[in-house]
Amino acid sequence: MMSSRAVRFTAALAVAVVTLTACGSGSGDKITVGLITKTDTNPFFVKMKEGAQREADAAGVELLTAAGKFDGDNASQVTALENMVAAGAKGILIAASDTKAIVPAIEKARAKGVQVIALDTPTEPRSAVDALFATDNFAAGQLIGKYAKAVQGDRPAKIAMIDLNPGVTVGVLRHNGFLSGYGAAQATPEMTQDVSAPNVVCAQPAQGDQAKAQTAMETCLQRDPDINVVYTINEQSALGAYTALKTAGKENGVLVVSVDGGCTGVRAVQEGKIAATSQQYPLKMASQGVAAVVDFAKNGKKTSGYTDTGVTLITAKPQPGVESKDVRYGLDNCWG
Repeated sequence: MMSSRAVRFTAALAVAVVTLTACGSGSGDKITVGLITKTDTNPFFVKMKEGAQREADAAGVELLTAAGKFDGDNASQVTALENMVAAGAKGILIAASDTKAIVPAIEKARAKGVQVIALDTPTEPRSAVDALFATDNFAAGQLIGKYAKAVQGDRPAKIAMIDLNPGVTVGVLRHNGFLSGYGAAQATPEMTQDVSAPNVVCAQPAQGDQAKAQTAMETCLQRDPDINVVYTINEQSALGAYTALKTAGKENGVLVVSVDGGCTGVRAVQEGKIAATSQQYPLKMASQGVAAVVDFAKNGKKTSGYTDTGVTLITAKPQPGVESKDVRYGLDNCWG
């Protein structure tokens, strides 16, 4: 028979065990959200991560993050998806590097009850994910296309296009949107391949990389030294193209337009290196995506369909008939 002191000790120990178990189960109930970006070096995705973390902190949820080693690194994104599902993520936000190759991994995650939301880049097909939070990339392309046409007027255009990678959705949408806005080709957002036009004298993929874009622009100038309009997939590409043009002594005679709206890009608009850029809002994409996952985790409500997170043309030289904001607005709302 135990002494009264031993009984009191045993009872206290039992209470401690119950208390520890309760704490353990409570921490296990914490909502976990995953974020997978194309890279962790591009300022666009740095801002996206910042927006996701800010929203996660405000909601009191855990954020897991991962990124590809380079733009186009599907293997790392697949591994990240699998790891986040295994870690108990309730929902995963992903900016897909390869919009087709990532789909089987997304389908496996969704089959296990995980909500998957695409950010920035639509998957192929779009229905592979539960929802999409993104810029209307076709509209972003149209804006800079309309602007370039307004500047160029009736003067014959010789267009160079510094693209992303063949077949990547965001690149196709911006490319085709630009040609549609310029009036150089008939294009729609449903098209899955880059269209061309008689006045496109050169189109080169540069993976959104500044050094590769410089090389691509040099190649285009070799093909046709009279290029007078340059479309670029992003501002890093625009700056690479500008360097090639400046080296060739052509920086003042060629109109360069782009998409993104990062602070470096907006300053390049201010400096006259880029004539105009379509500004998008990665922080908003990520914060709205996290909020959607939290709502799903708490209320069982799944967000579906496409949410347009907005785009604004930024230029220091506005053109009649083309809606735009000035550089000050661009700097107030830029990222990076």
